[in-house]
Amino acid sequence: MRAHAMATGDVGPAQFGWVVAHAVQARDGSRFLRKGGMIDAPMLRRWDEVAPGGLHLIELEPTDLHEDVAGGRVADAVASDGIRRKGPIQSRFNLISERKGLLRVDEELLRSVNRVDGVTVFTLLDRQPVLPGKIVAGVKVTPIAIPEASIVEVERLCIQAERPPLAVLPFQPKRVAVLATEGLNERTRERFQAVVQKKIGWYGSEVSDLRFISSEPDEIAATIRAFLADGADVVMAAGGNTIDPLDPLLLALNDAGAEMVHFGAPAHPGSMFWLARAGDVPIVNLASCSMYSKATVADLILPLVMTGQRVTSEDIVELGYGGLLEREMAFRFPDYDADVSDEGEAEE
Repeated sequence: MRAHAMATGDVGPAQFGWVVAHAVQARDGSRFLRKGGMIDAPMLRRWDEVAPGGLHLIELEPTDLHEDVAGGRVADAVASDGIRRKGPIQSRFNLISERKGLLRVDEELLRSVNRVDGVTVFTLLDRQPVLPGKIVAGVKVTPIAIPEASIVEVERLCIQAERPPLAVLPFQPKRVAVLATEGLNERTRERFQAVVQKKIGWYGSEVSDLRFISSEPDEIAATIRAFLADGADVVMAAGGNTIDPLDPLLLALNDAGAEMVHFGAPAHPGSMFWLARAGDVPIVNLASCSMYSKATVADLILPLVMTGQRVTSEDIVELGYGGLLEREMAFRFPDYDADVSDEGEAEE
């Protein structure tokens, strides 16, 4: 691109396709042309409305792209199924979730995209539950014009990657069976049941069975086996004392044909969380502090489980970064009281 400084009165047909590098005012003080606006025939027919003065103009080379065109191509390259683009609004494109799900961000691929001069893509954090209408990322090409080769490089990076930089994984409907070994009174049981059903229902799933049982290892193992035989996709186990190696819940896992995936989590509250698996069925521990709160490790692991992916030990290890779950971390948790966001529609 080439930059030109000239007087407003010198602008003519020779400047068709040129772009203004700043806002242009009309004689009445209103904005005649926004920064990044392009001079064309309709604009030139009204040019006598422009306040006299100097202009900085950008002449695009044949190999250049206007920021709006380039930004649209970047937005299309980085977004995948479940994400739509909106804009440009002041040359920025918003990427908006089309569904309730879990945002996944390929951080290294995102860094590679942002290393391309003039390209900026900014996102929410990886593994954040989002609602339909939530803005999950923004895209902006910072110069008024950029070589098309730079955009082709972004597109190449995204095409050749194993997964897209951004994706909203949908929650899958599952049958969730729940057992609790705590000695709960009737009122507390009702509260526990209501909380669990609300959370599971938020994911579009159902509580297929919920049992309050004794703390005998044999009964716990038999209950887990019954859940599995009945086709449960997920088992949740509440209660127990995870610091006790002879805890009945822990002893029952082996008898039920399950194996421990990860014991303990680098987070607080919920550091004594554990995750086991019986075949392909995850068994998610609900420690006592997890029964009624939505700010514990279980509520960070459940979104992964409910997308249908196989949760690994490494998934839990990664909780450590940002694992101090104080009030400031509330955005990391599912909003169990909402099903849709109007954020993307309100953004103008």
